[in-house]
Amino acid sequence: MKKTSAWAVALVTAATCTLGAALPAAAADGTTATAVTAASYGSAIDTSSLDPKTKALVDEILAKLPTDWQARRQAANTTYGMGDTQWADILNSVINPGDYQCQSTDLTAYANTLLDGAKDPFAIFILSLFGGFDFPTYDALLFGSESSSNTYGVNGEYTNQLTSEAKNLKRFWDIYSDDIQLMPMHGADVYSSPERLARTLSVLYGGTPESNLDLAELFISLVDSEPVLKGGANPIFTFNAFAYSEKGDPQPLGISDRIIMGDGILEAMQAIGLGNTAPRAILGHEFGHHVQYENNLFDNTALTGPEATRRTELMADAFGTYFLTHSRGEALNTKRVLDSAKSFYQVGDCSFSSNGHHGTPNQRIAASTWGASVANEAPNQGHILPSMKLDEMFEAKLPDIVKPDATK
Repeated sequence: MKKTSAWAVALVTAATCTLGAALPAAAADGTTATAVTAASYGSAIDTSSLDPKTKALVDEILAKLPTDWQARRQAANTTYGMGDTQWADILNSVINPGDYQCQSTDLTAYANTLLDGAKDPFAIFILSLFGGFDFPTYDALLFGSESSSNTYGVNGEYTNQLTSEAKNLKRFWDIYSDDIQLMPMHGADVYSSPERLARTLSVLYGGTPESNLDLAELFISLVDSEPVLKGGANPIFTFNAFAYSEKGDPQPLGISDRIIMGDGILEAMQAIGLGNTAPRAILGHEFGHHVQYENNLFDNTALTGPEATRRTELMADAFGTYFLTHSRGEALNTKRVLDSAKSFYQVGDCSFSSNGHHGTPNQRIAASTWGASVANEAPNQGHILPSMKLDEMFEAKLPDIVKPDATK
C-alpha cells in the first residue's frame, strides 16, 4: 500500500457525513424514503429524486462510465493509499464519553457549514459517490509538480511562507530530502479544465484522456449546476494536506516524494483564526511524516491498529513543533506556536477503535507542547537533535502523552 499520510482526506466520506442532515428523513419504521449510503446503492444509483436537468446530467455520466466504475474507483483508492483519514474524521468522529476528554472543535463547526444552502443536497451526495470530491486530490497526487510558479492559498497568500519553510525543513532534518516536492491543490483549476480532469478520469475509470473529455465536461456541468460548490472552489474539494512516499514499497508507482497543501485546509485555518502560523505547523507535521518514512519509523513499533496510527500522528505533531520553535528551525515564539498548535487540537478525534485514530484533541496539543519543550529546554540551543534521538525521546514520553485524562 502506498504511504499517504493520515492528513489526506477521503472526501466521499466527508461529503456524505456533512450532507446527512439534508438527506431524506427516516420513516416511522426506521427506513428512509431514499437509500443514502454508498454501500446501499450497489451498482445502481436511483436518480428519480433529482430535478430533470440534474437527472439528465447524472444519467449521461452513468451511461459513459464503465459498468464496473465503483470497483475501479475502489481499486484506485487502494492503489494510491486513499483511505479513512483524520480530515474525514473531523466530520464523522464519534464522541466517546469514557476515559478521555474529547470535544467538538471550531474546525468541526466550520466544516459543517461548507455545504449550507445547497440547492440539491442529493445531487451533491451522488457526486460524492462518483468520487467527484476526490478528483482534485488525485490530480495533485498523480500530475502535480514542483514549480516556481506554484501558489499556495486561494489568492496565493501563503506562497512565500510555505516555500521558504519547505527549504528550511530540508536544511533542518538529517534525512535525504532533496527529492521531496511541495505542491499545491486548487479545486477550481481542476473543475475549469476538461483536459485536466479527463486525465484523472482515465486513471480512475480507464480509457485515454481524450476518450474521457466528454465525461469530464459532464462532471464539470454537474459541479456548476450546484452554486454552493463554487465551480470546484468550495473548500471541501481541497480540505486536506498530505505527505506521500513510496520508500520501501515493493510495487512503486513512480510518484515522487511529495507534500500537497490544499487550498481548503488553508482557508479553514484562516476562517477559525489560525491562518498566521497553522499553515506552517501543518507543513512541519507533514515533513515529520517524511522523517518517519526515511527512518522506517512507521513499521518500527510493536503497536498495531489505532494505537499505531495515533503514535505516528502524535510523533509528527511533536517533530513539527520542535522544528517550528527551534532556534535553527523557524525560531518562532513558543506561545505563538502552541496557539497555532490548536490546528492539531482541531483535528483530534475520539474514534478509538478506528485504524484512522490520530489522538484526542488533548493528546495532540500535549505532543506539540512536548516538542516545543525539547527545543526550548535544550542546554545547547544551537544543536539540532538527530531525528532518531528525538524519536527515542518521544517513544519514552508517549505513554505520558496518551494517558487517560478525563475528570472522574
